[in-house]
This record gives sequence, structure tokens and C-alpha cells, in this order.
Amino acid sequence: MKFLGIDLGWSSGASGLCCLELTNGQLQLLDLDRRESIADILAWIDTWVQLEEPAIVAVDAPTLIPNATGMRLPDKLTHKYFGKYHAGCYPANLSLPFAQRTVDFGLALEARGFNHAPEITPQMPGRYQIEVFPHPAIVHLFQLDRILKYKKGKLAERYLELLKLRRHIVDVLSTLEPALVLSQESCQSSEIPPTPLKKGGKIPSITSHKRIQSVLNSDRHASLTLASLKAVEDQLDSLICAYVAAHWWYWGLERNWVLGDRTSGYIVVPAPLPVQAANLDGARVLRPEN
Repeated sequence: MKFLGIDLGWSSGASGLCCLELTNGQLQLLDLDRRESIADILAWIDTWVQLEEPAIVAVDAPTLIPNATGMRLPDKLTHKYFGKYHAGCYPANLSLPFAQRTVDFGLALEARGFNHAPEITPQMPGRYQIEVFPHPAIVHLFQLDRILKYKKGKLAERYLELLKLRRHIVDVLSTLEPALVLSQESCQSSEIPPTPLKKGGKIPSITSHKRIQSVLNSDRHASLTLASLKAVEDQLDSLICAYVAAHWWYWGLERNWVLGDRTSGYIVVPAPLPVQAANLDGARVLRPEN
């Protein structure tokens, strides 16, 4: 079974892409990439998942938008349950410029047989798609008090937050079930790549702690550019998306929350442990015991 993560560029720009595969009970990283156009993203999907091959595609974008204005139910629920972590999502409605692009992407996945799966039988092979949101997933998977703020702020500050994200991915996801097993080569630290990673399934590298002070001293550090940070950000976000896909397929509602439903739109978020089933104001979710 394969698990694809798509950190979709909502309006334009490159999208981060990740492919994981479950082999002998462990997740292996097959590819990390970035693509610009929707056609290229779909071609990448077709390359990694053959016709009728089972897989689940997790998209960080609103692929179901039933409302003409305002906010979707899942958007409201992220603010309700994750606002204290600064993890509420951007509102989506059909009047916004990105809506046609993101909805059409979901339809293109459906045309390939990837059906929406706000409900799932755990570990049942099939072709599915889900909407995900990395920020609340990161909060729960890594037991954080707030999101990692690698998307806004000074370059040096964003750099440090990306470094934390990469270290959590390497150190924590290998301890969870299903475990993401990364090769030593994938985990090596060096300079942030100045261009998007093309092939080979390596985690985008970020400078080790020994170099942090020089980065903090100047935003003009040679290895630290907005483009290089964005390239790493897109790929790491796509890896989180792919892991959430695997976690949803592996556990279903036993260890995941679903904010919303097929009609109103939904977002799948890994639940913290220990958990118990609950229904909370329109969110069919699992939540921690009080």
C-alpha cells in the first residue's frame, strides 16, 4: 500500500510531493519532489501509483468546498479545537480565487479512482483521498504546545522552526505505529538544498546546530534564502501529509479525528493518546480522556 502526500499550491507555485510505501509493517520513503503545474503533479501520481494499484492520497488543500461564502465546517472546527495551538486553518469558500483549482484537483483524483474517505475500514486496500492539514497533525504527532512557525517571520527564525520539524520527523515518526524508517543517508544533515530535491527519497537537509549561530547573526547567510527554505518546507509538509494518510489507513477512527464530513468537507487529524471516541459539535472525532 502506498501513501502520497500533496502539499498543494492553492493558487500557484510549486507543490511538495511525497510517496511512502508500507513494506513488512514499516513505512519506507520512496520519493520527495516538487512540481509546478497540476498536470505535472498528476503525472507524478500516475508514475508512483499504477492504474488500480491501492493507495491513499492526502492533500493539504480544500478539495471539497460546498459553501459559496464564509467558512466550511472543518475550517471552523480547526479554530475551535486547535486555535490555542495557533493551528486554525485558512477559510475556504467558492468565491475565493483558489477554490476552482483545489476543487478541480480533488475531482481529478476522483477520476483516477481515488474516492473521498472521511470513513474508512482500517487496513483495507483501496484507492482513497483525504484532506489533511499539517499544523494540527504536527501538534498531535509530536506532542507540541503550539505549532512550529516555519511559514512566517524572519528567515533565521523560520529556519530554526524547520530544523525542529525535520528533527521531529526523523526522531519521532520512527517510534510510532506505523513507523517511518529512514535510511542513514536520508537523515544526514548538511546545507539546505538551494533547489528543490528531484529524486531519490531523501529528507531535505538542514544545517546542523553548529551552524545556527552564524545564521542568526545575518539573514544574508549564503545558505539561507527564501527559495531554499520554501523548497524544504514544501517537501517536509508533503511528508507529514503522507504520514497522516498512512496513519488514517492503518488505524481509522481508533487513533484519528475527522473534523466534518463528506457533505460539509472534512479534515483528518491524528489523535493524541490515550483516546476515546466522542462526538463534538459536528466533528466526528476521537479526543483525549479528561
